[in-house]
Amino acid sequence: MKSLCVFCGANPGNHPRYLKVARELGALLARENITLVYGGGRVGLMGALADAALADGGRVVGVIPQLLLDKEVGHSGLTELHVVDTMARRKQVMGDLSDAFLTLPGGIGTMDELFEAWTWTQLELHRKPCGLLNQEGYYDPLIAFIDRCIEEGFLRPRHGAALLVDTDLESLVRKLREH
Repeated sequence: MKSLCVFCGANPGNHPRYLKVARELGALLARENITLVYGGGRVGLMGALADAALADGGRVVGVIPQLLLDKEVGHSGLTELHVVDTMARRKQVMGDLSDAFLTLPGGIGTMDELFEAWTWTQLELHRKPCGLLNQEGYYDPLIAFIDRCIEEGFLRPRHGAALLVDTDLESLVRKLREH
């Protein structure tokens, strides 16, 4: 795995532990010489993630729609910044530039990105692994929903299993590398 697309919040969340894990991931990617591909923002978990990777000498590629860049939330210190015209194009470019996907805590934008990348796996549009960090149970309700989808016959078990879930960041990155 040479590049990892990370989906996460443009807000920091209410607990310092969310910022802490974003910074840990950025540093880990830099140490492992894995290019970070992300949404290009300078705020929230996104900004903390990028700043940590850059501070440790990592390569960071952002992809941001012009709309968000105009709102002055774009990160100006990245290795590369791709400016695109739509949110849909943003997801496509991030996917094209990445070997795998990892989701940290976030809101509906983060969920949109996760579900699209995971759907691409289900539809066999790519064979890139998708990971979900269930930090301190943040995604427990989502995991329960996914289990319910399987139980009710709306998601095949193999497609549910295609989302790699872990509570440990380093373990999840290792799973994504080995997949």
